[in-house]
Amino acid sequence: MIQSYKKQIQIADKYDAIIIGSGIGGLSVGALLAKEGKRVLVLERHYTAGGFTHIFKRKGYEWDVGIHYIGEVQRPKSAIKKLFDYITNKELKWADMGEVYDRIIIGDKVYDFVKGVENFKRKMIEYFPKEEKVINDYVDLVFASNKAMGKFFMDKAIPNIASKIIGGQMRKSFLKHSDKTTYETLSALTDNEELIKVLTGQYGDYGLPPKQSSFAMHATVAKHYFSGGSFPIGGSSEISKCVDKVIEAADGTILISAEVDEIIVENNKVKGVRMKDGKNIYSDIVISGAGIFNTYQKLLSPAINAKYKFKEQLTKVNPSVAHGCLYLGLNGSPEELKLPKTNLWIYPDDADHDTSVDRYLKNSNAPFPVVYISFPSAKDPSWSERYPGRSTIDIITLLPFEKFAPWQGTKWMKRGDEYEKIKENITNRLLEHLFKQLPQLKGRIDHAELSTPLTTQYFVNYQKGELYGIDHTPQRFRQKFLRPRTPIKGLYLTGQDIVTAGVGAALFSGLITATAITNINFMNKIFKE
Repeated sequence: MIQSYKKQIQIADKYDAIIIGSGIGGLSVGALLAKEGKRVLVLERHYTAGGFTHIFKRKGYEWDVGIHYIGEVQRPKSAIKKLFDYITNKELKWADMGEVYDRIIIGDKVYDFVKGVENFKRKMIEYFPKEEKVINDYVDLVFASNKAMGKFFMDKAIPNIASKIIGGQMRKSFLKHSDKTTYETLSALTDNEELIKVLTGQYGDYGLPPKQSSFAMHATVAKHYFSGGSFPIGGSSEISKCVDKVIEAADGTILISAEVDEIIVENNKVKGVRMKDGKNIYSDIVISGAGIFNTYQKLLSPAINAKYKFKEQLTKVNPSVAHGCLYLGLNGSPEELKLPKTNLWIYPDDADHDTSVDRYLKNSNAPFPVVYISFPSAKDPSWSERYPGRSTIDIITLLPFEKFAPWQGTKWMKRGDEYEKIKENITNRLLEHLFKQLPQLKGRIDHAELSTPLTTQYFVNYQKGELYGIDHTPQRFRQKFLRPRTPIKGLYLTGQDIVTAGVGAALFSGLITATAITNINFMNKIFKE
């Protein structure tokens, strides 16, 4: 008997598909296959399902570790809303965050990102009245990049032979945008550095500052939130709960505390997986949502790695940024504490984003290049019913993995006094930013807990505690191996590494992978329904 997501169950010897990892990519592909009658087994090494969509509870509080807001789900006909509805049988509900979804704070200046494309442009023009044409041109470029994106990603779903014939044309328009950095694209429109800094004020959503990130990645995030931000009612754990029902209806299941040791490959074909306890579970289809580095370096034998030259592929991409998150529990309801729904993005005012990141990486005592503050308890209308008289806040910043590398191999929650002193210093610095923006919260903190890149490494199994899989540089989008199919028959990839960063992108990675496996055009099928 193995522990499942909900109960003790008997595991079958063979499944139609085995999925490694219960992040949103794995959940998405699992639900899509289950709705086609496939018996699916999702294996999660952690003690809770969901990947970056899971929650944790401590001392009477609950925190969402990865979802802080989602775009486009308030539009009934948007692709992301349709897909979420499809994989959850419309059980997942969303709360609108209101008119202002992001507030960019640079020193003492404040810039609101308001929902609605025309409203967004009008607001930006209020802040920068001499830049009306630039702002209009910028929004046009964002939409142009997103329009080209569809064919680029559908190329990943078609068979390799077809891709060799028509893939170049499918990728061409998108690569015009992805080949340029965000700064290259924006600086060609304007030399107003303050405007560029504001327009790129969400770069923390994909991890790279403007001179390093691909404009296509930036455009994806910007457009994603033009129609506002939303939060799952009941918290992000509702996603895995809803998807679990869909998978279970097809006689499948999500297993927790179930770590895969190796993907079994014989004669260039997948045969199943070998678990850490030595048990073999068989399937002709194995889908890894564990990230491309984990999949190739940890889950395949050295001989398989050498045969397919996977290590050479991995030299062409880099892990994304590592981060830390300060989870706060507060005495008082969100209303009593006057917590906003709007996310705060706080930046130093004496340097551009790239310079700020560079000096911080050289000197960790330099100002944080970005501080992001989210108020999940204020966003979720069900929160106060579940946790009356309490509130939560998440504060995220860049934390280089190297700073914490000396403690690799130590036990979670038992890493020693020096480690705790570093965490305490970071915590106090982040609280200063919070109290500057919301001074009424002084004295209301009941619980404070800082995660580091080692925490992410431990729970999500990313090697260097990275948040967004692999970096979203222009070069990343040129790597043709970042697609669902692998050279091994029956082995597929899913998750943000084959699409882009974020929950929405990982959600669509599941659709792309399911399409590659079944040759079903799920996008057409979902829109017809």
